[in-house]
Amino acid sequence: VQLQASGGGLVQAGDSLRLACAISGRSFNMYVMAWFRQARGQEREFVGAITWTGGLTNYGGSAAGRFTISRENAEMMVYLQMNNLQPEDTATYYCAVGGRVAAFSNPRPDEYEYWGSGTLVTVSS
Repeated sequence: VQLQASGGGLVQAGDSLRLACAISGRSFNMYVMAWFRQARGQEREFVGAITWTGGLTNYGGSAAGRFTISRENAEMMVYLQMNNLQPEDTATYYCAVGGRVAAFSNPRPDEYEYWGSGTLVTVSS
């Protein structure tokens, strides 16, 4: 499975961005897709996850109410709509794919087998 994230950029506080993740080389173990982010000098942080079938969603505290994760199964795409961005949202955003239920219910980075290269989001005040 290969993942390619895109859509990052430089925006001002209050702006919106939509990140996209293109997935290729599908594995039978694809259960959940997720977005994580990592700010400079910080640990990788869970942003949100969505199951491949059923479309169940789970969000980290930083995303609640502002970010929405979605997917288009036929196109093998996962999206992260980010609204009302703030400077503290500045980070490199990564998409990831996990094959186990724990990847959705307990979304730690080590639960995800496949990772994209990341896309940088910079929010100026």
